[in-house]
Amino acid sequence: MQDYDIVIGLEVHSELKTNSKVFCSCKNQFGQEPNTNCCPVCVGLPGALPVLNKKAVELVIKAGLTMDCEINDIAVFERKNYFYPDLAKAYQISQLVKPICVGGHIDLENKTVRLNRIHLEEDAGKLVHSTAAIGTLIDYNRGGVPLMELVTEPDISSADEAVEFLTKLRQRLIYAGVAECKMEQGGMRCDVNISVKKRGSLELGERTEMKNLNSFKSVYRAINYEANRQIEVLKNGGKIVQETRKWDDNHNRSISMRKKETSSDYRYFPDPDMLAVEIPREDVEALRKTLPLMPEELKARYISEYGLSEYESEILTRENHLSDYFNKTISFYNNPKEVYNWILTEILSRIESSENISISPENLAKLLKLVENKEVTRTNAKEMLSRIMENGEEIEALIKEYGGGVDETALKALVENIVTSNPKAVEDYKTSDTPEKVFRWFTGQVMKETKGKANASKAEEFIRELLNK
Repeated sequence: MQDYDIVIGLEVHSELKTNSKVFCSCKNQFGQEPNTNCCPVCVGLPGALPVLNKKAVELVIKAGLTMDCEINDIAVFERKNYFYPDLAKAYQISQLVKPICVGGHIDLENKTVRLNRIHLEEDAGKLVHSTAAIGTLIDYNRGGVPLMELVTEPDISSADEAVEFLTKLRQRLIYAGVAECKMEQGGMRCDVNISVKKRGSLELGERTEMKNLNSFKSVYRAINYEANRQIEVLKNGGKIVQETRKWDDNHNRSISMRKKETSSDYRYFPDPDMLAVEIPREDVEALRKTLPLMPEELKARYISEYGLSEYESEILTRENHLSDYFNKTISFYNNPKEVYNWILTEILSRIESSENISISPENLAKLLKLVENKEVTRTNAKEMLSRIMENGEEIEALIKEYGGGVDETALKALVENIVTSNPKAVEDYKTSDTPEKVFRWFTGQVMKETKGKANASKAEEFIRELLNK
């Protein structure tokens, strides 16, 4: 690739986080029995009329605000005409001339990627390829699910940049509550437009498009394969044909599907069943006020206000569930560094996803306060955490078991017995150059005898009082 530049534009589809579909009241719910979330509107029966889901429009606006898009005052829906078996009415309600959002950008580490637009449309159904005897079946449950499409300018120059862009986009959509972006469920899919040109040339090459890549790994592999394929074609004197290609992840190759359509092939025209949507400025500003801090803003706060490192802040903001958990925990226990350390070393090591932390922020804070006040040892606190997360045990019962199990009178008597039973150690404490080492030995004996249940602060107080007589 040394003699060529790669030029990449992305079209990213994300299913929006609504309860119902975009143009009817059917449930927007993944994993249901085939063709159970359907009605005459979303299967395209003649005479069925669409109604617009206001929540879907609001979510697209929120997405645009997180990326500094301009929100149009008027948004228009058009019919995009084409036929595939999973598009029952042979057209898709989409947007072309007046989308909800225009412009905007996402900043990568070394460049800014400009956005062309973000618009709202309906998803198609899903083809289910069965046995040869049965053939291909169609599940229309996904048909009509609200779909946000984001189109970038051709500002991306490598597979690494494409994955970085998608990672940051996914974070924004999840943090803003716009979409869940569960790629394994098709909740986020990416079309990649890619071309190559001579290094430094201003003239763009012919592009191809690869459809519906549903993992970052697939995007990365597909871009590198297709760029190398185009370069080899050009080096051998051939020409790149504008076409749509299918990515075969199992065999790590792209396959030609069909000649690439242009917008004129779709014969867009305003949908006569859909009125233009007015978007008042005051509604936009009201939605802006509901936006949470984005990952970059949270990272800056963690570094400047909480004294965390850039690496620590990066870990905490990768998933919104994790940053939410951290924020709630420090609201109960204001020691960000200690909370981070426990989350990283003791919690994340026990779970597969930050969505599944089974100890509440309030209870983790209680546990850390017990350690700070030396009411339980760090070792016992870790055991308590394990029992809470793995067995669902109640923290209050564990506190009784592990902490506060020795009252002060009994503790003082135990300390006196240990001190008087070890006169040589007492003498070592008084004459040694390292008295604190001996002191720690006494503390260890007390904790050993009480199986870690003694209040360490009180034990140390009693030990020091007797040793300094």
